[in-house]
Amino acid sequence: MKIVSWNVNGVRAACKKGLMEFIAVSNADIFFIQETKARLEQLERGIYAPAGYKSWWRSAEKRGYSGTAFWARKQPDAIEILGVEEFDSEGRVQVVFFGNLALMNCYFPNSQPEGARLGYKLGFNGAIKKYADELVAAGKTVMIIGDYNVAHKPIDLARPKENEKNPGYLPEERAWMDSLIAGGWIDTFRMFENGPSHYTWWSYRTNARANNVGWRIDYFCINDAAAKRVKSSRIMPDISGSDHCPIVLELN
Repeated sequence: MKIVSWNVNGVRAACKKGLMEFIAVSNADIFFIQETKARLEQLERGIYAPAGYKSWWRSAEKRGYSGTAFWARKQPDAIEILGVEEFDSEGRVQVVFFGNLALMNCYFPNSQPEGARLGYKLGFNGAIKKYADELVAAGKTVMIIGDYNVAHKPIDLARPKENEKNPGYLPEERAWMDSLIAGGWIDTFRMFENGPSHYTWWSYRTNARANNVGWRIDYFCINDAAAKRVKSSRIMPDISGSDHCPIVLELN
């Protein structure tokens, strides 16, 4: 099974930059996106029903904000939401079930300058882990997928020292990632690549992408017991169309 995830920073804008063409050649069985910034009724049919796929959308109540969606070749057995109104109202989570596999498509909140929304984010993080741990306890193979809005370690961003007080690299955010990994979850990219300079997001300012001054904030994390099912996990930095790039995982 091949799974792609991408924060598209607005699905309508991404479609003008080649999103649907990329889906067509991606050979993905499931293609998750975050930060859709759109409702289904705002989209042309070709966006929500490309050849060979069906799509499912979870939009925020606030127009032009947040949102998640995915395309899949096969009909899922079930789709759920987190079940916490303050997070579900922003369209941040889709939980997709295929047999014993539970895939959590997540758009984690940004903690905002000076940690203005840090409490909200940490609450979301805790709810995600609780839900995911319950699925593991029920015997599921579980993946937490998407834009976590945090660079975990100094190796995961180009300029860690300069960003220690900035959203996405606050001590509390990194501590939560530490607790996730320590609590039975694996960052699949680091199963295959231990080196620096691998990023998934670059600021639109200061020519950051051309200079590879970026952050790795998009992840596939899988429960420890299922790690042997991971065949590959990689980043596609050459694919443009958003300030993020796609990430790809292959699962046996």
